[in-house]
This record gives sequence, structure tokens and C-alpha cells, in this order.
Amino acid sequence: MSWFEALILGIVQGLTEFLPVSSSGHLELTKAMFGDNSLPEESLMMTVVLHAATALSTIVIFRKDIAEILRGLLQVKNNEQFQFSLKIVLSMIPAAAVGVLLEDQIEQFFGGQILLVGCMLIVTAGLLFLADRAKSTLNPVSYQKAFIIGIAQAIAILPGISRSGATISTSVLLGVDRQKAARFSFLMVVPLILGKMAKDILSGDLGSTQTNTGLLIIGFIAAFIAGLLACQWMIALVKKSQLKYFSFYCMIVGIIAIIYTLI
Repeated sequence: MSWFEALILGIVQGLTEFLPVSSSGHLELTKAMFGDNSLPEESLMMTVVLHAATALSTIVIFRKDIAEILRGLLQVKNNEQFQFSLKIVLSMIPAAAVGVLLEDQIEQFFGGQILLVGCMLIVTAGLLFLADRAKSTLNPVSYQKAFIIGIAQAIAILPGISRSGATISTSVLLGVDRQKAARFSFLMVVPLILGKMAKDILSGDLGSTQTNTGLLIIGFIAAFIAGLLACQWMIALVKKSQLKYFSFYCMIVGIIAIIYTLI
């Protein structure tokens, strides 16, 4: 991998992590375009590093919200901040369980499975289309809805299923206010990414391959900057109910990916 390829991967990750088009799916497609022959473990390591960059951009943009969540957990009072913090924790459980119990199986999905990516992009397109047609409400995220949204996040581990698309669409279809849905979607993923990074560092997974550190740094910086821009853009788009355009995009890219694997 060259520095240019690492830069492009970082930009793709930063943009697609927040836009509902599947960052993991687009990373796999981009790697295929570059002729990437990495082992699944190496490919997953680059993916984890780029996700860490977008997690940092989320922290920067939602720093006040994250501070409120931390205060809510530390105060242990039955107030709005504490309840919201519990909902974030509850939403993490499905994805955390899948990540721990099925880690080896998940790694195999990140080795150039273009057909899978194409099929899952079409699933994402369907979710976005339905969410865009859903009636707007002002309802908050309840405990039950938080857990269901967490299940959607767990399913979105598959490359091609957009995490933000799945969680925001699920929230909107459950009747959650669009702005609150976007805010909850972006905040709920931060602890999971940081937890995954901590686990990999402690276990030595990130240092077990020959991936060039300089390339990881280039990708990280590119993903961080692109993520800052895309996160703010996505919040504005969700408010305006413009998810259908991303639905059309995912459908087109998914069909192209499937045709590519068949020919």
C-alpha cells in the first residue's frame, strides 16, 4: 500500500462513517480497486485504526454531550443525563456481545468479500428508503428503543450495512425524533470503538502484523479531518429528511459490486 492509497482510504472512511453508505463496505470496495491482497487480519487492523480516527472526530464534535454523559454516570442520580447515559450503555450491549463472541468469524468478512458488500449495500438502501418515508416525530429514545437500535448496530458490523444508516433508520422507524436519532447514533458508537482499540492494544493485535505505521498515521489523519466535515453535514441532512438520495446511491453501488463479482 502506498501513502496515496492510505490517504484515499482515510478520506473514504472519514466521509462514509457518518454518511449512511457503509464505511466498512466502501473500504473493502476501495481496497479491491487498489488490488489490495492483505490478509483479513491486516485489513481489519487498518479498518480499526481508521474507525478510531472517526471516533476522535465524534468526540470533538460532541464533546459537550459526552461530558454530560460522563457527569450523568458519575453523579448516579435519576436525572435526564443519567438516564441518557444508561441508554447509551444499553445500546452497546448487542454489538459488544457480537464482537466478543464472534470476533474470529467477523474478521473473515473483511477480506475482499465484494459480493457480500454489494448485497448488504442493497439492504442498507432499503432501510434508508423506508426511513426517509417515515413520519417525523418529536419522541425521545426510550430504553426499549435504545436496545433495539443497539441490535441494528450489531448487525451493521457486516461490511455493506451502514452503521449510521442502520441505527438512524431504525430510530426513525421506531418513531424517534430525527435530530435525536442522529445524535444518539453518533454517540453510541464511541465507547465501542474505544473499547475495541483498548482490547487490541492490550492483546497486542495491532502490533502483530507488518503494516507500515506511517501509512496508518496518514490514514488516521485523513479520516479524522474528513470525519469532522461529514459528521456535521450528516446531522443537517437527517434534519431535512434527505436519506432517500443515499438510498439510491447505495442501491447503485451495491448492484455494481454484485455485477463486478459475477463477471
